[in-house]
Amino acid sequence: MEKDRHGNKEVCPMKSLETERLTLKMFTLEDAEELYAYARNPNVGPHAGWSPHKSVHESKEIIKQLFIPVETWAIRLKDQDRVIGSIGLEHDKYRPDANSKELGYSLAEEFWRQGIMTEAAKEVIRFGFEELALEQIGICTGTANIRSQSVIRKCGFKYEGTIRRTYKIYDGTLRDSMVYSLLKEEYEAMKEKEEQ
Repeated sequence: MEKDRHGNKEVCPMKSLETERLTLKMFTLEDAEELYAYARNPNVGPHAGWSPHKSVHESKEIIKQLFIPVETWAIRLKDQDRVIGSIGLEHDKYRPDANSKELGYSLAEEFWRQGIMTEAAKEVIRFGFEELALEQIGICTGTANIRSQSVIRKCGFKYEGTIRRTYKIYDGTLRDSMVYSLLKEEYEAMKEKEEQ
């Protein structure tokens, strides 16, 4: 067991995960070029509120300052072994006193509408509840991010409400944030239903 980045909780160190089509491995600085290859696309970042990456150097800094501290996985297709997205469990800003993490993700445009993010998210959710012993997982998205909302629904999250003008995006404007959560008992009920 290790302390989390705040130094006040013990957590299990993150590990590589696998699904039928994907391998999820912790980001390293060596992944910067592959991250940049999809994160520079203006159709990817702005939906989630972040600016398209301008250089490999910027992608490396994102990995160093954002992905490594919160232990974000690089999503790789097994048959291609290149980074096509990111997914992570980080501090849940809306539930600071709960045993909860917030799910976040991004995916290269060429892999949209193939069920890849839902597949990755379901495995990270499983890891969160079964191996990190979380009591709940939260997720937020913008009102215009229809693809993300679809993934959220497919993973069984419950809509809690929309917080107006709460999320400052890369251009300085404030966006509304749709807030969802999944409780451990809801996850267990879904799993039991799937196994029947």
